[in-house]
Amino acid sequence: MNPVPPSDDEVEAYYKKLDREAEEGGYHLNPDREFTKNLVRGLLVNEKRFGYPSCPCRISWGNREEDRDIICPCDYRDPDLDQYNACFCALYVSDEVLKKKVTVSSIPERRPPRSERKAHAQPEPGPEKGQQLPFPVWRCRVCGYLCARATPPLVCPVCKATKDRFERFM
Repeated sequence: MNPVPPSDDEVEAYYKKLDREAEEGGYHLNPDREFTKNLVRGLLVNEKRFGYPSCPCRISWGNREEDRDIICPCDYRDPDLDQYNACFCALYVSDEVLKKKVTVSSIPERRPPRSERKAHAQPEPGPEKGQQLPFPVWRCRVCGYLCARATPPLVCPVCKATKDRFERFM
């Protein structure tokens, strides 16, 4: 089934929403407005097709649980921004790209192959006393926000403190 393509008004409205949310969260959309609007169009198509806005630059399987890591903003956005100044599809870019200090180049795929993702898809039971958590817990030293992930976020979603203001929480 091919969904009805989004109208220009739908694309513009979603673009404005994403831009506002990105800036409020300390992130930036790609300044190439036409390029970015094409990505937004792809997100809208995928949302109509699958019921969620999966990354238009990756294969979506139509199974929310299997695609959870690529629902925009994807799980790989922060590590890609940190290392390459843009996320995989280049929807989100760093301050350096926005200020034209660096340009966006090819970004390698971080998403594991489907076979590896399926092997880890079963939820693991919570840790018992004395067991290690699957991810470290990070604490924002400014506001106390906690998150469990491989690396701290680039920007605290609560107070907008930068990555360097996070500490490993025991």
